Amino acid sequence: MTTVLPSAAATGADDLSVWPSSTARLPHGDLAVGGVPLTEIADRFDTPAYVLDEGEVRARCRTYRDAFPDAEVLYAAKAFLSRAMVRWVAEEGLGLDVCSAGELELAVTAGFPAERIVLHGNAKSPRDIATALRLGVGRIVIDSPSEIARLAAAVGRGGRQKVMVRVVPGISAGAHEKIRTGTDGQKFGLSLTDGSAQHAIPRILGQPQLELAGLHCHIGSQITEVKPYVAALRRMVGLMARIRDAHGVVLPELDMGGGHGIAHRPGDPALDLTALARRLRAELRSSCAAARLPVPRLAIEPGRAVVGPAGVALYRVLAVKHAAGQVFVAVDGGMSDNPRPALYGARYAPRLVGRRSAAVPCTATVAGRHCEAGDVLAAGVQLPGDVRPGDLLAVPVAGAYQLSMASGYNMVGRPPLVAVDAGAARLLIRRETLSDFRSRDIGS
Repeated sequence: MTTVLPSAAATGADDLSVWPSSTARLPHGDLAVGGVPLTEIADRFDTPAYVLDEGEVRARCRTYRDAFPDAEVLYAAKAFLSRAMVRWVAEEGLGLDVCSAGELELAVTAGFPAERIVLHGNAKSPRDIATALRLGVGRIVIDSPSEIARLAAAVGRGGRQKVMVRVVPGISAGAHEKIRTGTDGQKFGLSLTDGSAQHAIPRILGQPQLELAGLHCHIGSQITEVKPYVAALRRMVGLMARIRDAHGVVLPELDMGGGHGIAHRPGDPALDLTALARRLRAELRSSCAAARLPVPRLAIEPGRAVVGPAGVALYRVLAVKHAAGQVFVAVDGGMSDNPRPALYGARYAPRLVGRRSAAVPCTATVAGRHCEAGDVLAAGVQLPGDVRPGDLLAVPVAGAYQLSMASGYNMVGRPPLVAVDAGAARLLIRRETLSDFRSRDIGS
């Protein structure tokens, strides 16, 4: 039995607040993003497909630069990276945060200056380190004691590499336990609680190949409150003061990571960037004054908050099934192009585009096409009661951790990514095809 819901107007189902700011309503129920109708993109590039609004990405980069004019803003490449994204970030004056040789090499070969790149990773491979040193990366974040001697040896006699130490400050923050990285008992960083962070400092200072530039922490992802960042910053400044007292070293840099939460559905909470900037600056000044430390240069690493709201995913409905009182709307994508609902319980707000429906809305589960019961893109969402095969569904806030986490499951192939701007659409990343799978399979 179909559950009848109030009208779209009454429930706010027509709310475009989480869509790119360029989104415009068109006749017949269509939407345009970046001046390009979504139905036109689906017809031209097929589905599933990702749409990325270049203007929205650039505007969000500028918003960060304006909010943190004296800080170093590093775009977290793991959220999404392509050659075009590298160019946009560079032109808007941001640095880059990467976590593999692959991300690093793509960025540098696309023209990004290596000295404005920070390399992370809890388990850096020999290739990661060798690539970073060969290309001249600006900072390498040390994540474990074993990396210290290994990195120094890789730098070699006469060389010098700036490093930071990733500190676990003992702050719990983040929307899901799998993305809370500021507490003890997980794989990242060196703990304040057990003294690991403090013990690493003299070991680094004792390596002439390594220059300790500062401290780093990243307390989690999808954080929507300012308070955890302020608490973490206070603890980091306290550690900087203890390093000064114990070793006579004043560290010039403090990287507070990212994890800035965004709204995926209308009404969801989001981090107040203006409040974050104001509170971090005030706390940094007051904490450093109390510790009689010069104020270090602050760095932050937004990823999702830059690219997430700029993306839209497009799917074609393949089947509609009524079973056990539920409505299942199956589409031509799924967990291979967006594993976040299965991994983190992420919630999205898909909407019908391309036709106007007068049908009473119903609750529905938008399911993927993969051979997993957990392949669900959106559960308990509002869709028109007459949704049918061939309809086009659009899902906003699809720019981060979707294509970057996409897989080859069931050999469906990863979707293309289409950039839109000023009424024009262009292909940035082509669709993965069967020939791509065949070319990698060289055995017999």
